[in-house]
Amino acid sequence: MGRKLAGIDEAGRGPVIGPMVIAAVVVDEDNVPKLADLGVRDSKRLTPKRRERLYNEIIKLIDDYVLIELWPEEIDSRKGTLNEFEVENFIKALNSLKVKPDVVYIDAADVKEARFGEDIRKGLDFKAEIVAEHKADDKFIPVSAASILAKVTRDRAIERLKEEYGEIGSGYPSDPRTRAFLEEYYREHSNFPPIVRRSWKTLKKIAEKLEGDVKGREPKKAGQTSIDTFLQDGG
Repeated sequence: MGRKLAGIDEAGRGPVIGPMVIAAVVVDEDNVPKLADLGVRDSKRLTPKRRERLYNEIIKLIDDYVLIELWPEEIDSRKGTLNEFEVENFIKALNSLKVKPDVVYIDAADVKEARFGEDIRKGLDFKAEIVAEHKADDKFIPVSAASILAKVTRDRAIERLKEEYGEIGSGYPSDPRTRAFLEEYYREHSNFPPIVRRSWKTLKKIAEKLEGDVKGREPKKAGQTSIDTFLQDGG
């Protein structure tokens, strides 16, 4: 058996709806070619159906994996920046692995790749070589595998939300279906649903745009949030 290689990546950092999912995987380096033969690559280069098919195949070939779903309330209540929040949870995921890797490949969110990797290294409860690079999900098979597990997990979460709320689109602010859902929901309820990241400025913009439409309605119920309380540090 060869060295144990870890890959870690996230899906859903930017959306206004739903969770951010972090996936960490550990694979024996002797199995990396098998993952490549399956067609494992950056999840963004694969169709949703292809990702779904690969999900179980990946799990059969890897030694260990951890998935963390971070929902809007947790994202909104973070103390620091989104990068700091990501570092904190990358560390949590890696430390949760039962099979400890010799090398950890990281998709770096920071503009300074080495700083991102070093911040994670300092928090680990095991020693490993750290390789943190931009577009690591396109360069290193273990990160590609992690990106697929993360993306499929987020896609499944979004499908469950659609069963409850109807068409919400992809959850990204740039998606017209997502914006239409948020605007319609705000018109009807004078507030946003609990599945949104309230610290994203997208919501403040929508609320300000529609504020005139909802004036004169019943006072907000306890627990509802005025647009003035939306933070502006999100995406």
